[in-house]
Amino acid sequence: MRLSRRNFGLGLGALTLAACVGAPVVRSSANLGGPLPADLLPTPNASYDAWVANFRGCAAGQGISQATLASAFRGTGYLPGCVKRDRNQTEFSRSLEDYLALAASDERISKGRAAFARHRSTLQTLEGRYGVDAEIICAIWGLESFFGERRGDVPVISATSTLAFDGRRGAFFEKQLIAALKIVQNGDIPASRMTGSWAGAMGHTQFIPTSYQAFAVDFTGDGRRDIWSEDPTDALASTAAYLQRNGWSRGTKWGGEVGNGAPEGSIIQPQAGGPRFAVTRNFRAIKRYNNSDAYAIGVGHLADRIGGAGPLRGSFPPDANGLTKDDRVALQQRLTARGFDTGGTDGVIGPNSEKAISAYQGSKGLSVTGKPSPELLRQLL
Repeated sequence: MRLSRRNFGLGLGALTLAACVGAPVVRSSANLGGPLPADLLPTPNASYDAWVANFRGCAAGQGISQATLASAFRGTGYLPGCVKRDRNQTEFSRSLEDYLALAASDERISKGRAAFARHRSTLQTLEGRYGVDAEIICAIWGLESFFGERRGDVPVISATSTLAFDGRRGAFFEKQLIAALKIVQNGDIPASRMTGSWAGAMGHTQFIPTSYQAFAVDFTGDGRRDIWSEDPTDALASTAAYLQRNGWSRGTKWGGEVGNGAPEGSIIQPQAGGPRFAVTRNFRAIKRYNNSDAYAIGVGHLADRIGGAGPLRGSFPPDANGLTKDDRVALQQRLTARGFDTGGTDGVIGPNSEKAISAYQGSKGLSVTGKPSPELLRQLL
């Protein structure tokens, strides 16, 4: 089985990952202080303006006040980059091996353990309240926003209104826009601070507005369900509440690799020839957060690694090009050493690695394919 997912958020749940994967710009400059890409800034569009004028009347009929509409749409506009990303995201296909190389990379594990140590008291309190393992909550945080580093800074009202106007998934995004306006009207956050991904996923754990309405909690007791704050407490609590209400069973592991301390459960093998996993009802609860076997395994495995467990014991077969992960890492290392930067050496061949391969092939007068191969690896010795 190969992983194929659509992007809503900013983290690994959306496959916007490490440099060698060629991460799409949807990650923007999330909380890194840089400017948004030009196509995620408001652009004049008379048809969009007319749509918004008509929508405001519909929103008023659903209980949105004129004051909320005025404040929420102040400074907003049509974002062509949202439409571009929505239409170009059709298929990201990645093997489970590649996905786990990113989900449980050395960097993500290290950051996860550090984040867990900083927020241990909060995470353990949440485990006690909601019954969801502290490490699982932390792992979802890590996959969704890299432990808060990549929360997104695209204005949610502009993003959801642009995508509702565009119409490809108009009904879905109009529902998200109404929900976002109700969040503003409720006083949880002013529209000027309501930012997220290009598709409106928000905060540390990338809730879409309707999920926020249904599951977000004010765990700090300050009167606001603030998933955007530098303090991740409300976001982490909201994730725990989401899993609890979607069938999480206290005291039950998510699953694990067969033969490596896994609990009893259903057996799955997401990648032919790769490790098998025994999964429990809590695996299915994680899939309610993101309906992907690979994502749920990624969350579970990262949680285990944050908790001190070792890597998977089973191996994956060579890929379609006849290369193992070690081969792909060696290929990236050798290309980078020769001045053809792959943007990372994690064994995941993404657009940056393909660009480096193409550049190397061109420099040697070879046929430019951008594809890895055993022959190319031998040539780089």
